[in-house]
Amino acid sequence: MDGAIGFVVAHGDTVDRARLSWLRTGAPPQPDVLASAEIGQAPDGGWPAFWAGEVASVDATCFRLAELDDLGALGRPPARKALDWLASRQRPDGSWEEDESLAAEAPEWARPGDPEATYYLTANAGYWLSVADADADTAGAGSAGIGAGDQGHRDAAQAAARYLAAQMRPDGTWPSYLLAGWLAAATLYRQAMFYESARMQGVLDDRLTTMAPGDVAQLAAALRRAGLADEDWLQVNARRRLAATQRSDGGWDGDPGDSFEVHVALAAIRACR
Repeated sequence: MDGAIGFVVAHGDTVDRARLSWLRTGAPPQPDVLASAEIGQAPDGGWPAFWAGEVASVDATCFRLAELDDLGALGRPPARKALDWLASRQRPDGSWEEDESLAAEAPEWARPGDPEATYYLTANAGYWLSVADADADTAGAGSAGIGAGDQGHRDAAQAAARYLAAQMRPDGTWPSYLLAGWLAAATLYRQAMFYESARMQGVLDDRLTTMAPGDVAQLAAALRRAGLADEDWLQVNARRRLAATQRSDGGWDGDPGDSFEVHVALAAIRACR
């Protein structure tokens, strides 16, 4: 933990260090940091991706919600508006896809009409609706701008969990990317579908030794945020893997560039704090 904290301090920007302060001590970020994290929100509540022009993106909106969560800002109006937008974008079968107008620009993982992309986006949107709804119930009405839970968000998260469970294969695998697996497992756990979540967690545990450190950190952070206990076998094994792969400078190997490595270190701190 000390090494990861030092790495973020040394290599992170202002927003990264504000995220670190919130994760460590609950210190609220300065208004200019929040403004920077919330900038660019579309009028309808979503955030566009860098590849999406001015059209709001499910993937980009979930990314912003993750950053705002690290700043303790999931209960602020921009985040609540984004959650409303996500719920409104859900399809009748409980899934999400990007807007059809983005088909030509969207990367593979977000391409409208692609089943793998649909599963990933559903796991991602369902995860954030589940996490935010649980926060709202815990905080209670009138606390930090969070109500006692939004029934629309709850219904959307439950529909997402049903979709994710229905697509699961008999061996516990899922028809999408690796990160969709831990987001789906976390969503299912948060929606009290413990058996289905445990089957996916078993597959994830089998893959831990071949995962990149950044994936391990994100997996452990997502499942811990969803309420999985610290002493759960998957969490214990993930922390062991992180300890074994940490560099002497406190960071972990990832894609080239310090920016991504700072995100990995923050995810590890979320998983282990």
